[in-house]
Amino acid sequence: MVAVRDPLEQVADERPLSGPVLTTPIEAILGHDFTRPELLREAMTHRSALFGRGRGRGRSSNERMEFVGDRVLGLLIAEWLAERFPREQEGDLGRRLALLVSQPVLATVADQVGLGETLSVAPGEARAGVRRRATVLADALEAALGALYLDGGIERARDFVRRAWAGVMEAQEAPPKDAKTTLQEWVQARGLGLPDYVVASRVGPPHSPEFVVTVAVGAFEGSGTAGSKRAAEQLAAQDLLRVLGL
Repeated sequence: MVAVRDPLEQVADERPLSGPVLTTPIEAILGHDFTRPELLREAMTHRSALFGRGRGRGRSSNERMEFVGDRVLGLLIAEWLAERFPREQEGDLGRRLALLVSQPVLATVADQVGLGETLSVAPGEARAGVRRRATVLADALEAALGALYLDGGIERARDFVRRAWAGVMEAQEAPPKDAKTTLQEWVQARGLGLPDYVVASRVGPPHSPEFVVTVAVGAFEGSGTAGSKRAAEQLAAQDLLRVLGL
């Protein structure tokens, strides 16, 4: 049997030459030496790693940590936005927040910091490239943040968020419009019919579905895949805006 990679396996040659000893790749990514490594192990365990003979006994997947991390991320991003844009009102801040905690941004941040490679998955899922899927990357990032908060507190979580999201935050000049709003305004300005969103498919277990949504305007079409219908619609709108050259 091929063993599932443990994200807490020590890698001696990756330890820093000075400063605190961060004994695993994921601790180096998060910038924190965990006193309760079981939290990090849970955060970095995809549900597929729990399946199979004897596998997952006494272990949990990262879904609980994801639940915590989602709330922590929302708080820390909201705090940062209120600090960075003191003159903006709730509506503009809300649009900024929605973008910064969206699945595409989470997946991009997770990929940039190398989080996917530290995730424990079943061998078959690893061969299928599950570590590169946006939904998996986004969930793992929130789970890692949840574990970091529970072990290191709000300050350590804040430090990581402000490092990892710095580039995305700096790129936000004007408050963003979500893709569906932008697309709708574009078609209405040209007297075209409203975008037509269709759920093309829904796969996966009830607790972790994956939606594929298409959107059409005239002869042009875009598509998006995400863990919720709403997020998939936004990705489909983004894809159609790209097709339209917007």
